[in-house]
Amino acid sequence: MALGFRLSSELIAGVAVGAAIGWGVDRWLSTSPFGFIVFMLLGFVAGVVNVVRSAGRASGKR
Repeated sequence: MALGFRLSSELIAGVAVGAAIGWGVDRWLSTSPFGFIVFMLLGFVAGVVNVVRSAGRASGKR
C-alpha cells in the first residue's frame, strides 16, 4: 500500500509542478494558456517516467 501511495504522489507532484511552472510562464510572458498546457503535459510525462522508474526498481527488490 505504501508503494501505491508513493507512486500516485509522484505522478500528482509531476503534474502539479508542471502546472505551476506553466502558470508562472504564462504570467511572465502573457501567453495564457499555452505555457500552462505545455508545461502541464511535460509534468505529466515526467511523472509517468518517475512512476515507471520507481515501479521497476520496486519490482526488482522482490
